[in-house]
Amino acid sequence: MGRKKIGNSAISCTTFNILAPIYKRLDHQDQSCRESDNKANWLDRNQRILDMLLSERSSIICLQEFWVGNEELVNLYDKRLGKAGYMTFKLARTNNRGDGLLTAVHKDYFRVINNQPFLLHGFGDRVAHLLHLEVATPCLQHRNNSVRQEILVVNTHLLFPHDSSLCLERLRQVYKILQHVESYQKENKLHSLPILLCGDWNGSKKGHVYEFLKSQGFVSSYDKAHQYSDTDAQKWVSHRNHRGNICGVDFIWLLNPNSNRKVLKVSWSETVFGMFKCLIRRASLTADDAFAILKADSSGNYITYSGFCDALCQLGVTGKQYGLSMEEAKDLWEQADIDKNGIIDYEEFQLRIWSPTLSHQKLGEDNVNSTEQSIGLNVKNAVLYPPEVEKGTWPEDYSLSDHARLTVLRLLMNWLSEAGTRKSMK
Repeated sequence: MGRKKIGNSAISCTTFNILAPIYKRLDHQDQSCRESDNKANWLDRNQRILDMLLSERSSIICLQEFWVGNEELVNLYDKRLGKAGYMTFKLARTNNRGDGLLTAVHKDYFRVINNQPFLLHGFGDRVAHLLHLEVATPCLQHRNNSVRQEILVVNTHLLFPHDSSLCLERLRQVYKILQHVESYQKENKLHSLPILLCGDWNGSKKGHVYEFLKSQGFVSSYDKAHQYSDTDAQKWVSHRNHRGNICGVDFIWLLNPNSNRKVLKVSWSETVFGMFKCLIRRASLTADDAFAILKADSSGNYITYSGFCDALCQLGVTGKQYGLSMEEAKDLWEQADIDKNGIIDYEEFQLRIWSPTLSHQKLGEDNVNSTEQSIGLNVKNAVLYPPEVEKGTWPEDYSLSDHARLTVLRLLMNWLSEAGTRKSMK
């Protein structure tokens, strides 16, 4: 079927960790002194945050560390955002942690088809919120009402990496989010929808989460707008953490339906084996050393399942609260055992464990025409505030949060009609 362009306009999206008053320290010498004990302080700061958000008037606003446990603050945001034309959706973290997410969608731009809270049920009590949106702005709609112009938006806040052993749990959180999004699309027969993943990812462009999302076809909107590569990790920052370190951790990830994607489970196994490889290299060991560790219980030149599990446990990948479960370890084993004969020889080790990207680079990718770049959303401009963070520095006089605000100012919506290929929700 031929495609015909039917719409071209822009939306905007903001993500911002607003630092919950229950976590903001007023006195770094006294860790018990928090902003939540001083109403004048937290009320003034949040009024200024709202002033900034409302002056910017993004189509979609995703906030993290929203103090859902304080009724007065919740009412403040509901009242001011509601008066400005926003629909608001709030989601608390599990186990009464006090903070959570707020997602606001402007009625002039979108109609909310569905919203789904998602509890990650893991270490750190993290959550994610999925919103299924349809374009509502009259100037964006087309007279052909059979064409649904929709996007999926996810707001989330990943676990902070207090130490390197939590990297696997953070990766698992992203894997669960993507599984949930994938399930939602399949259940509702949704195809060819752009996806925005917004939030505080608590990890930089050097981490495994970044590589995992890239392998799924997602691009960092800010880096795309500024034409930054993966090696430009220090060009910008968005967070000064409680240790005083500055880093870039806030992202609006974009996936267009015409992007090449690997099977999700393949990306997961590749990334976990990538973590295994990093652990081996950190100990100044080679591929041959790694193979020897994995086949320690075997007299032959192959790896057994028991040896595989023992090595993962010794490296701290399994056997911990936030490590791989036995079911996950078994799944990795099945990915690595190419011929399904119950052992992994050196060739399989090289192809699936040590250099998995080479063997899987074509496996499971969608068959799409790479020339069709006009489908979905196109990033035109993105900014961080305060402006100093775009140069990799943190201004001492910035007091709104310990995070910068990230806004994609122009997400160009290029919609194409293709009869017979798109099933919309009933």
